[in-house]
Amino acid sequence: MLIIRLLSILSLFFLNSCADSPTKPSGSEETLRSDKEVKVKAKIQQKEITASIDPDVLFTLLTAELAGQRGQYEIALEGYLTAAKQVHDPKFAERAVMIAMYMKNSAKTKEALDLWLNQDSKNLSARKIAALLALREGNKAVASEHINAMLVFDPAGFEATLLELAGVLEKEGKINIVGDILNDLSMQHPDRAEIYFLQSILAMQKKEKNNAEINIQKALKLKPDWDKAIMFKAQIAIFSGDLEGAKLELNKATIKYPENNKIKKMYAQVLIKKEEYKEAIEVYQKVIAADPKDLESQFAEGLVDLQLEHYQRAEEIFKRLSEDPESRYQAYFYLGKAEEKQGNIKKALGWYDKVLDGPFMFESSISAITLLQKDKQLDEASARLGVLQEKFPKQRIKLLLASVDLYSQQKKYDEAFNLLTKALMDYPDQKELLYARALIAERINKIDIVEIDLKKILAVEPNNVEALNALGYTLLSNPARYVDAEKYLKKALELEPEEAIIIDSYGWLQFKLGNAEQALVYLQKAYKKQQENEIAAHLAEVLWALDRKEDAIKIYNGAIKRAQDDEYLRDFQQRIMSGKQ
Repeated sequence: MLIIRLLSILSLFFLNSCADSPTKPSGSEETLRSDKEVKVKAKIQQKEITASIDPDVLFTLLTAELAGQRGQYEIALEGYLTAAKQVHDPKFAERAVMIAMYMKNSAKTKEALDLWLNQDSKNLSARKIAALLALREGNKAVASEHINAMLVFDPAGFEATLLELAGVLEKEGKINIVGDILNDLSMQHPDRAEIYFLQSILAMQKKEKNNAEINIQKALKLKPDWDKAIMFKAQIAIFSGDLEGAKLELNKATIKYPENNKIKKMYAQVLIKKEEYKEAIEVYQKVIAADPKDLESQFAEGLVDLQLEHYQRAEEIFKRLSEDPESRYQAYFYLGKAEEKQGNIKKALGWYDKVLDGPFMFESSISAITLLQKDKQLDEASARLGVLQEKFPKQRIKLLLASVDLYSQQKKYDEAFNLLTKALMDYPDQKELLYARALIAERINKIDIVEIDLKKILAVEPNNVEALNALGYTLLSNPARYVDAEKYLKKALELEPEEAIIIDSYGWLQFKLGNAEQALVYLQKAYKKQQENEIAAHLAEVLWALDRKEDAIKIYNGAIKRAQDDEYLRDFQQRIMSGKQ
C-alpha cells in the first residue's frame, strides 16, 4: 500500500561539513571536489596562469597542491591562503576554505572565506558555508546577511538552499535558530511565499499545527497555484489525522488544476489511506491516460487491484509492465505476490525466481523462502537461506531473523534463542534482534530475558507499541505482575486504540482480572478487526466462561477449519472443551 509521509527536513542532508575520507577536504556537497577533479583543474589553471602569475606564487601553488596530495594539509592550507591573497582568483580561496574546513580550523576557515567572498561576492557556495558557520555560532545578524544575499542572487534556488542548511542544523540540534532567521526574513520580505512555506515545514516538524496552517495559507495567498504548497497543506491535515480534510482539499485542487498529475497522485494516495480503493483506481487511470509513460501510477493501480483481490486485472497490468526492461523485475515480484495471494505456490515461486537483479531481488528471495516455510518445504527454505547469506552479506539482520522464523516453524526454539544471543553480542542494541529474542525467550519460559530485552527497547523508545504490548501480555502469565501488565497494555492501547492485537491483549488482561463481560467487549472488537487464531481462542474461552458455550464452539469451529494445527486453538480444545483444566 502506498504511504504518504510528512515532508521532513530530517531527510535533507545536502550540506555536510565533515569529510568522509581523509583524502579530500569537505564543505557543502555542491562545493566539494574530489582530488582527481582538483588535480585536473590545477593542470588547466597552471597553463592559464603561468604567463600572468609571479613565479614565486606559482611555486607556492604547486607546493600547496603536492602537500595536499601527500596529506600535509597545514602546508597546503598556508600555500593556498598565500596565493589567494596575492592573486585575485577566488578558486584559490575556495580551495583554502575546503582544506580549512576539513582540518576543522575555524579561524583559518573564516579567513579564507572572507577572501573568497571579497573576490566573488555572488558565489552561492561561499554564501552557504558562511551562513552555516554563522548559524552554528548563533550569529543571526551575519547569517541573515548571507541568507538575504542568497535570496537576491538565487531566488529560484532559495527554498532548496534553506532546506539544505536546516538539514544540517537539524542533525546538530540547532534547528530553532533557523526558525528565528525565517521569522526575520518574513518581515523583511513579506512577499516571498517560499519563506512562509519553509516556516510551515518547520512548524510541523515541531508539531505546531496551527502555525503550520497559518504559514501555508500565507504562502498560498501569494502563490495560489503553487502545487507544492497545496500538497503540503494536505499533508498537514494527514499528519493531524484529518484524512477527510486532506481528501476535500486535494479534490478541490484536482478540479481547479486538472492538468496537475502531482496533485492527482497525492489525492489517490489519500483515497487509498481512506480505503476508498475504487475511487483511487479511477484517479490513477486519469493520470495514466494523461501520461501513458507514468510507470509509478501503473504500478500503483496494479497494487490497488491486488488489495481489492482483482487478480486478473492486477496480473494484466504487471504483465504489461514486465515488458519494459527497466520495470520487469519489479513487475515479476508483484506477479509473484498476486499468485501467492491466490494460493498458487508453484506459480508464485516461478515469478519470484525470475527476479534476477535490482532492488526487488532480495525481497523476492525472502518472499520465496517465506512461502516455502508456509508450504512446509523447510529443507528447500533452509538451502535458499544459506545461499542468500553469502549473496547479501549487508542484509545480515534480516537474514538472521529469517533463520529464526525457520527455526521457530520447526519448533527449534533453543537453536533460535542461541542464534539471537550470539547475534546480540555483535549488535547489542539492535531493536529487531532484541524483540525477536524476547518472543523466543517467552516460548522457552525465560521470562526474565523477555523482560530485560523488551525493557531495553523501551528505554530507547518508550512509545514502542510492539514492545509495550509484548511485555504486558507476557507478564499476564504471572498473577503477581498483573498491575505491571496493565500499565504497559494500557499505554499500548492509548497509542494504538484500533490495533486488533493490542485490543486482544487488553481484553485478555480484563479476563485475567475477573472482568469477563468487559473482556468480551474488547475481544469481540479485536476479532471483528482480525480473525486471528489466538484472538479466536481468547474469545471462545471468555464466551465459555460466561456460559455461552454454543457461541464459543461456533467461534472455535470456524477458526479450526482455517488452521487445524494451531496451538492456541488446540490448547483451548484440550483445556476447556475437554475439561482438562
